[in-house]
Amino acid sequence: MASSYKRVGVLAHPLRPQSFPVAEQIAAYLRAQNIESWVHTRWDHDEVEADVARVDMVVAIGGDGAMLRAARVSAPHNVPVLGINMGQLGFLTEIPGPHTWESLLSQVLNGQGWIEERMMIQASLLRGDALVASGDALNDIVISRGSAPRTIWLETYIDGDWATTYNADGLIIATATGSTAYALACGGPILPPELRNILIVPVAPHLSMERPIVLSQGATVEVLPAEDIQTEITLTLDGIFLGNVQPGDSIRVQASQHISRFVRLRERHYFYRSLLDRLEPRIQMRSKPDKRRIYRESS
Repeated sequence: MASSYKRVGVLAHPLRPQSFPVAEQIAAYLRAQNIESWVHTRWDHDEVEADVARVDMVVAIGGDGAMLRAARVSAPHNVPVLGINMGQLGFLTEIPGPHTWESLLSQVLNGQGWIEERMMIQASLLRGDALVASGDALNDIVISRGSAPRTIWLETYIDGDWATTYNADGLIIATATGSTAYALACGGPILPPELRNILIVPVAPHLSMERPIVLSQGATVEVLPAEDIQTEITLTLDGIFLGNVQPGDSIRVQASQHISRFVRLRERHYFYRSLLDRLEPRIQMRSKPDKRRIYRESS
């Protein structure tokens, strides 16, 4: 059966040289299947995006960072991403390692699997009526203090109405995908990836609202730092620096018009088992503890 994928791009992680040979092997395999292919080991955004716009699928090699970058560049062109894990966690990747890619990639090329869609969010940094910077995130948008050990005041509005003012180290605005990342470490809830919600989670709040808030997809969040700000405030998207926030600026966050697409071979309910395997790893004790010793030390 002829593959529906006629052009496939391969993105190797630029900071993981060990992924470069794997990328070349995959590209050679694809060409042997009469599939047009290219390889990028340096992620110059404009060059990569121009090539991604012409393919039917992207194979991203690395960890979750590589998947986030591949998703952001592929989403505007509706190109699905197949991930091969060569990182630490690989929660977003589908192929568990570089030694199993051939058989699993063959299944994808033969029409097996399904496409998982995940919501993205967009952040705009506004200075008066001027747009300073904007971008899309698959995981989260983080407004955080700089190196000075001071909390920051962040007035937060939902759909134009004041909600609360956070006094905290920062504020995370995340998707369902991002709910299992930084937001989870800060006490946020776990949302399954198919949900299209916006999650607000404060970072180390002090005498202010500490509970996470889950909003609908259509909500708009606007954050205004205190005008007498004396602490550096930065804005990041999926861990990538977007800009410094100045007094009088505002940050507007809403659902992006773009959707990330991932190629999956696992069952559609894979998420929960995959997550719990990471939250509760099966680590065996090296040896059984001496209960008598533990009792003596605790008494």
